[in-house]
Amino acid sequence: MRTQADKAARFRELHQRRGAFIIPNPWDAGTARLLAAMGFEALATTSLGLANTLGQSSVSLDAIIENCRAIAAATDLPVNADLENCGADDPKTAAKAIARAAEAGAVGGSIEDSTGDPRQPIYEFQHALERVQAAVEAARALPFPFTLTARAENFLWGRKDLDDTIRRLQAFEAAGADVLYSPGLYDIETIRTVVSSLNKPFNLVMGFADPTLTLEQLSAAGVKRISVGGAMQRHALVAFLRCAHEMKDQGRFSFVRDMAPVKEVREAFAAARSE
Repeated sequence: MRTQADKAARFRELHQRRGAFIIPNPWDAGTARLLAAMGFEALATTSLGLANTLGQSSVSLDAIIENCRAIAAATDLPVNADLENCGADDPKTAAKAIARAAEAGAVGGSIEDSTGDPRQPIYEFQHALERVQAAVEAARALPFPFTLTARAENFLWGRKDLDDTIRRLQAFEAAGADVLYSPGLYDIETIRTVVSSLNKPFNLVMGFADPTLTLEQLSAAGVKRISVGGAMQRHALVAFLRCAHEMKDQGRFSFVRDMAPVKEVREAFAAARSE
């Protein structure tokens, strides 16, 4: 089994090698093991996927950390934690989430400039920067190279101000963030504009981007890391609801013909545990 330091070093290597890599988002230990068995090289948690699993519109930082712990323990892969706004407005309090994620087994994690308040969704620039600075300090205090991702959330909240988004990402980069991230970017030209303005790796989430874009195209545009957020979990919900509707509305069960074979699933779980 890899140590946490080994996982952290491996995660750094993925960001340094040539080309982009995909970091899918499992929402529990089972889906983490399935993805590991398929050969993915790193995993990222999804707070949206967790919220859907719990039947909630949002989740607490405590729940996020425990979900991270379960996923990190499920495989030998590096895990990046979706920490939302780190559970607090105050920079020093928010930064404590970084150590909590590390204690839970993560080797990377994110802090975002979204407040969680739809009435005022984005932190003022200086406040957002101070939060990233505090998170960087917390990450550097850890005994292994924790990969800190700083997120500028403008586009996700309908504030399609590209200049301000780039300004924030550049400030977060200068503050010491290892990876930059701006969810909500859709087209390849906008993605290329943002990436070209930065010197550090950029994470693109495909849950909000043009779904026709490919790994090859995004890599050519300079994207380093590609995640999908809660997209896979939401796709799984479509299948679940289709089954439920067939039973409730038609009294039929034809969906059982498409079940994943139990033997195949168990073999995948076993393969992930034996890595």
